Amino acid sequence: MSSKLFSQFRENLSVKNAESISTSYKRITKSLNKRFWDTDSDFVHCRQVGSYGRYTAINGVSDLDMIFELPWSLHDEVQGYSGNKQYKLLSKVCNALKDTYRNSDIKVDGQIVAVKFTKGHVIELVPAFRYANGSYKYPDTGDGGRWRECDPVAEQIKMKEVNDSKNKNLRVLCKMVRAWKNEHGVPMSGILVDTLGYHFIRSTSDYDSSSYSSYKHMVRDFFGFLVDQDQDKEYWRAPGSGSHVYKKANFHPKAKKALRRCEEALDDDSPDKKWRAVFGRSFPLESNLTENVEKSDRAVSYTDTEQFIEDLFPVNIKYKIVIDCEINAEGLLKEKLSKVFDFKIPTGKRLNFYVKCIDKIPKSVTYYWKVRNKGEWAVARDQIRGQIRQGNADGKHSESTSFSGDHFVECYAVVEGVCVARDKIKVPI
Repeated sequence: MSSKLFSQFRENLSVKNAESISTSYKRITKSLNKRFWDTDSDFVHCRQVGSYGRYTAINGVSDLDMIFELPWSLHDEVQGYSGNKQYKLLSKVCNALKDTYRNSDIKVDGQIVAVKFTKGHVIELVPAFRYANGSYKYPDTGDGGRWRECDPVAEQIKMKEVNDSKNKNLRVLCKMVRAWKNEHGVPMSGILVDTLGYHFIRSTSDYDSSSYSSYKHMVRDFFGFLVDQDQDKEYWRAPGSGSHVYKKANFHPKAKKALRRCEEALDDDSPDKKWRAVFGRSFPLESNLTENVEKSDRAVSYTDTEQFIEDLFPVNIKYKIVIDCEINAEGLLKEKLSKVFDFKIPTGKRLNFYVKCIDKIPKSVTYYWKVRNKGEWAVARDQIRGQIRQGNADGKHSESTSFSGDHFVECYAVVEGVCVARDKIKVPI
């Protein structure tokens, strides 16, 4: 059954709006080719990069990266500008796109021109000049403006080379790890996920020819690989280009928890729910794969009103947030929930949740909260809850303790329609 579960999991992770994404890439390419190359082509001078270009993106991907090659004559022209040359180049590209997309949200943002489409994805366009060896020179508007270099082609070639030599398992592994990091709010960039997956898969021959039946062991071993990484290490070398890929935060605690859950799943005769605890709702349950399930087996004795953030917004975890709670109860006035152990909060008390750690999230962030009640009392009173509601701008949310049982409160940070950070806390009452 595990091979069927992981086979369906792989299918669930595949990008479902690839046709729409392709159309967006082509429209931008055609528009810029008209402006800078005097051609109507919708494919030359364009390269899809990032996770989508490395074929490691999963369904719900929101940020799509592309490089558009500009003529070197424009580089010579820009070099003659005064002030921030890089910003002026990006503005020139931005304005060229605005002539075509008059009703779209297009703006210069650091090293890119961001084009936001109403279909739920943003193309982050990097205008660049291509060297003869295939690498690129691109603008960075920071610190008054400067030029940087990158080699995404080398990264793509090396990823494909190793993926092909490992029975296509590298890309599958990277997709599964993306599902985990988005489910548990692990602030890892896409290139870091792919880089770590690349280094892991090259370090072993165990998965050179294996397939679905071995995925459960492969992900277990990968999380073990993560746990074994030096916690003080700041960066790893990207495949092919050798560029420094930095970590944003310590991923060890959540990797340890994932490793423990994987080991529990491997020891379980019906492990589907344990695997789902690792990867989220994209991992199927056995009942979903079983035909002719009796309706009574699916029935519940309460109204399940739970909502899921991935049904409301694309999820692409980039930042770290940590939530906590002040308990306003006798003997625990303004005590932090994170510092109280082996204690059940009395009913009839006030709980004040708040975001206590924010990792450079843009000021345009909007917070959403979910309160999920569990236990016999919640079922008996038909108070499972679980709806997602927009919270206060200051990242605070208040609740009262109504009945006994374990409760879970989760906070989501949403920026420009994408969930970029999340955290969850258990509330024993």
